[in-house]
Amino acid sequence: MNDSEPARTSILRILRLLVVGLLVVIAAIAASLGFQLLASSSSTAASPIDLPRSEQRSEQHGALGEADGAVPDGVTVFDDEIPGVANLDPALLGALRQAATDAAADGVEFQVNSGWRSPAYQNQLLREAVSKYGSEEEAAKWVATAETSAHVKGDAVDIGPVDAAAWLSKHGADYGLCQIYGNESWHYELRPDAIDHGCPAMYDDPTQDPRMRQ
Repeated sequence: MNDSEPARTSILRILRLLVVGLLVVIAAIAASLGFQLLASSSSTAASPIDLPRSEQRSEQHGALGEADGAVPDGVTVFDDEIPGVANLDPALLGALRQAATDAAADGVEFQVNSGWRSPAYQNQLLREAVSKYGSEEEAAKWVATAETSAHVKGDAVDIGPVDAAAWLSKHGADYGLCQIYGNESWHYELRPDAIDHGCPAMYDDPTQDPRMRQ
């Protein structure tokens, strides 16, 4: 054996150790990346954060969403692509748009907080109101049944923000738009006779409205 053989053996041993160490590092990196991708995939599938607003509502409220009348923030009376607006009675919608156009000249924008609703959505709101107020009797002061609700018929709209409801309170009769209930300053329905005779007296709440007892 010459003097170079021990040196060569040592070099080979070192190279083998380096290769083994490198393989271990690569395996660890690959495992870490695989775990992160799996976690990311699971998080994306489970979280509704990146879903459209209508799908987020469906996640939270079963199958109900914009198609049933849920209205996203910032919707105006001119947004025909939103069913809660598009399914309103045409005469009511026409009066709202005329009023909104005139209100815009005063710097006021009409936003639709709620308009047409499906029976399923109305029933859901009623269940939530019963839970909130503690009884069907108290809930009836704020939410009608699907059978009696003017929203389900497309005959009612809830207008916001506060300055828009205030504008309608002052000028709505000129367009046949009237506040119906004293406890709901945002709820408006079409009363064509109001253009000539003014809006009729308001009910204190929906329980006094004969339509709610049909």
